[in-house]
Amino acid sequence: MLKNVANAVLFQLGWLTCVLGGNSLWLLLALAVLVIHLRWLSSWAGEGRLVLSVVIVGTALDSVLRALGVFEFSDESPLIPLWLMLLWALLATTLRHCLQWSAQPWWLTSALGAVGGALSYYAGGRLAGVQFPYGDWPTLIGIGVLWALVFPLLHAMARRLAQ
Repeated sequence: MLKNVANAVLFQLGWLTCVLGGNSLWLLLALAVLVIHLRWLSSWAGEGRLVLSVVIVGTALDSVLRALGVFEFSDESPLIPLWLMLLWALLATTLRHCLQWSAQPWWLTSALGAVGGALSYYAGGRLAGVQFPYGDWPTLIGIGVLWALVFPLLHAMARRLAQ
């Protein structure tokens, strides 16, 4: 129980650091959050493949959305910014810990993904200065539908990579 609370607090600290700090030296604090999680709450051997897999999937997904014009960042890279990649790594640390309860049943996972995903993108976008060229509501509805599929997939990855 205490590890789950620590995991949730670390994730929130990392999320805020990534979103507010952007691609700055503040990312070192978010990286420290990841290291603390892997050192004291889990291990690289236990979760390294999950973290890397979620970063690859998340970077690909958000980079495609960026290419489609769903997001507009201030830089010109075809990939998402480093701070957002690190955010995916931090999300991976929650799947077997503070968010493990949300893995079943599938409809709960989908519902939480739809609502939580859209709200996280909205809040993060506002704080980080990310633009939604198609408008807030169409973007958030699209993200909600997408995350209704993505969140169960991430939990399935966490289960599969644990075996």
